Order: sequence, then structure tokens, then C-alpha cells
Amino acid sequence: MSGHALVTGAASGIGKEIARAFAARGYRLHLVDFDGGRLEQTAAELTGLPGSGVTVGTQVLDLREAGAAEEAVQAAWEAAPVDVLVNAAGIYPAVPLLELGAGLWDAVQAVNVRAPVLLTVALARRAVAAGTRPNVVNISSGAALRARPGAAPYTTSKAALEMATKAAALELGQHGIRVNAVAPGFVEVDSTVNPLREDYAATVAVNPLGRTGRPEDIARAVLWLAGPEAEWITGEVLRVDGGAAAGALNLPLHWDSPRTETEA
Repeated sequence: MSGHALVTGAASGIGKEIARAFAARGYRLHLVDFDGGRLEQTAAELTGLPGSGVTVGTQVLDLREAGAAEEAVQAAWEAAPVDVLVNAAGIYPAVPLLELGAGLWDAVQAVNVRAPVLLTVALARRAVAAGTRPNVVNISSGAALRARPGAAPYTTSKAALEMATKAAALELGQHGIRVNAVAPGFVEVDSTVNPLREDYAATVAVNPLGRTGRPEDIARAVLWLAGPEAEWITGEVLRVDGGAAAGALNLPLHWDSPRTETEA
């Protein structure tokens, strides 16, 4: 498998691991992030992978800017037609609702929703004109289904992104362009942009499979959705969360003492 993958949020965390997964499959890469220093470190690591021979282009962009999506796709496409777009960039500041202002709200929606949509549109326009059929994978979150304190902008953005995924899949399917999403559960990553408190991490890292997610869990799912094995799948959200979305494992039994069916 080979091709050309454009990955946003690629300097660290899940985005970096996704880029690594595509590099291992022989993909040419165009990596986008606003952290230029860490982005260059990631590019150097991937270029130096044993036996990969991968070509890595980098672009430092702030996806809060309205023109950033067009810039990213234009630069990537000039290098080679893009076969896969992975919208992994995201921000999740914590702010109580009563302290929320328009600036923070708009910034989260710009990065988490507007940028993926406009990146998809910019790629689709070029692909339709060129007669190619790229795949798009958006990175959503379990937060799209469940609100939590301090995360109103983030949870709203991910719910919107999942609907945007379906809307894009509906309209672009006629051109052979597939659009899907992967929704990670709690995944611990080294992020200076999105730091997490230890007590928060301990609370949310509860799922039926009993372990915290790893970036490579998400990368494998993205690779599969973007590949030929998933060629008849579009408009779907694949939840990769250790079963967390199945229910609330950390609640007590709702009766004081368990009863059998015959006793009830």
C-alpha cells in the first residue's frame, strides 16, 4: 500500500502516530501543525525510519485562520495528488460555562469543525477535477456523545464534526470520495497544547477492556478505514474506546443487594 497522506495535528500525540502508521505503509506524507519545532522533529523521526524511504513535507499553519485549509491542501497537492486526508488537529481547553467567551468558543469550533470541513472541501474540489478518489478520516471523540464540565465548546465541536462527516459522505460519495471518522476513547498523549490533570485522567480512563488507549490503537483504525478493506464504508463513526461507549462501568449496582430473576 502506498499513496500520499495529508495529516493535520501531526507534530505529536495521535496525529504523530497516524503519520507514523502511514509512513510504515510507504506513504508520502504532508504534515501540518502550528508547532513548527515539534513538527520538524516528527518529520526527522519518520524520515529516519529504517527501510521506510518516506518523503515528508511539513507546513506550519494555524488552523484557526480561515485560509489555512486551502493553503494546506494546495501545498500538499502541488507535491502530489492527495490520497488520504486525516483531520487529527484538535484543541480542548477546559473552561466553566459561566466563564465562556466568544473568542474561546470560536477558536475551538474553527480548529475542530471548520478546518476539517474546509480541508475536505478543498481536497474534494481538486480530486473531482482530477478524477481521483481520496479518502477522508476525521478524528472525533467519545465527547461527541457525552457532555462534561468545562468542555462545552469541545463536546459541541465533536458532535458537529460527526454530523459534518455524514454530510460530506452523503454529497461526496457520488464522486467516489469516502468520508469517515474515528472516535477515540481516553488516550494518554504527551501534549503541551492539551494537558490533562491526573485526577481527570484517572476518572475517565475506565472501560470494559480495562486499559487506557494508546495512540497506535487509533492509528490502526484510521489506516484500516482509509484502506481498501473499508471500500464500502462511508459516513460512519468508528468508536475505538475499549468499550467505553457501551455504558457506565464505574457506577454501583442500582439495588442495595443483587437479586436473581426468580427472587425479583
